[in-house]
Amino acid sequence: MEKVQSRLDRLGFKTGPPGSEYGPALRMAVWAFQKANGLPAVDRVDPPTWQALSHPERVRPLVPSGGSVRVEIDLRRQLLTAWKDGRPALITHISTGTGKPYCKNGHCGVAVTPTGDFRAWWRTAGWTSGPLGDQFYTVYFNGGIGFHGSERVPRHPASHGCIRVPLHNARPLFDMIQTGHQVYVRRPA
Repeated sequence: MEKVQSRLDRLGFKTGPPGSEYGPALRMAVWAFQKANGLPAVDRVDPPTWQALSHPERVRPLVPSGGSVRVEIDLRRQLLTAWKDGRPALITHISTGTGKPYCKNGHCGVAVTPTGDFRAWWRTAGWTSGPLGDQFYTVYFNGGIGFHGSERVPRHPASHGCIRVPLHNARPLFDMIQTGHQVYVRRPA
């Protein structure tokens, strides 16, 4: 697994602390890599994934004219790419809004992650708690919607509208994206 970790890290799919165990951080990096390469996100490094690791697809921007430091969120593939100096610096599996109605702790709404062009406007370091749950290193870009670390980042949309990222990617993403940086949310065909 160390060979897989090393390759994924070099390609921008952060795998968490080094080690030979196929733990949650590595599994989510494999999911992100599989999705970025048009493969189904499965819980193993299967033969198509091994082949793609040898010849990976080039990560293409959703917004080619976006800023040199930005975040692009692909709702269809459940994939976030943070760009720095025009290159993908961090690519991660995510879980976004379910699109379903919800009521939690007296707060009701429809769990939608809106598409559009935004800018990071507020950042909160460390763990914070709100009416919809706990968040780790949050960057808000649309009112109360932001991207943040979560202990639960399943392979399907599961949030109330925010973009959940794996815990090991939350701090690096927070450190990279400052107030004013662009955030693009798209649902490509």
